[in-house]
Amino acid sequence: MDKPLIHITYCPKCGWMLRSAYMAQEILTTFVDEVKGVTLLPSETSGVFTVYVGEKLIFDRKQMQRFPEIKELKQLIRDEVNPEMSLGHSDVK
Repeated sequence: MDKPLIHITYCPKCGWMLRSAYMAQEILTTFVDEVKGVTLLPSETSGVFTVYVGEKLIFDRKQMQRFPEIKELKQLIRDEVNPEMSLGHSDVK
């Protein structure tokens, strides 16, 4: 099975590039063997912050009316790429 590519689309006008880069770093560190990579895509539409695993949307800031916590984002990605994977302390509810 091919490893999925994670896409984070963010609004550069809103100043969300650093937030996106931090999340990409966390994803790459956590999912070393599970993902192909993370791409950061600046949006031309204001207010956009979405996260896709392959073609599947797993988080949309506009729908949720907030940003994801990194723990939550890791759980959402894990559920798509390797549901059996333990996230250690990030699994504690």
